[in-house]
Amino acid sequence: MLKKIALALVAVIIVFLIVVAMQPADFRIERSTKIATPSADIFSQVNDFHNWPAWSPWEKLDPAMKKTYSGPAAGPGSVYEWTGNDKVGEGRMTLTDSRPGDLIRIELKFIKPFEATNTSEFAFKPDAGGTNVIWSMTGHNNFMAKGAGLFMNMDKLVGDDFEKGLAQLKTTVESAAKK
Repeated sequence: MLKKIALALVAVIIVFLIVVAMQPADFRIERSTKIATPSADIFSQVNDFHNWPAWSPWEKLDPAMKKTYSGPAAGPGSVYEWTGNDKVGEGRMTLTDSRPGDLIRIELKFIKPFEATNTSEFAFKPDAGGTNVIWSMTGHNNFMAKGAGLFMNMDKLVGDDFEKGLAQLKTTVESAAKK
């Protein structure tokens, strides 16, 4: 009897490992919003990490978060490092590509609570009466991330933060434009 239970448990573990291994290796999370200002106004908010506290959804999760800026004040080579509570962890963002009014690309390295390197992008598309802003993150799932994805909807989890950030970015930029 005990032997049958052990064999069944081993079979369940093997099936679980196979299911995890078959999960997609790459991911993309994307959200967008329309902001009623020219792309240059929005671009300047995102292109300078010093402006992020006004709209980043993670800034509000840990008001005591320690932040360090290095490199140029804005644009390629700008670096933003943070260390915070369990909700924000520890990491580093490096702005790698900056095309005014078009695209900003950021290398995003998470250190804690888990290690990962992803790419985040902001694309700016002119539209009647404003700009469509598309915030995305792409990366590669290791085996552990694939397993976690079976129990957590990462698109919803991170996507909800992107939606909050875009809403706060919209408010920040549109309020500044009215002044």
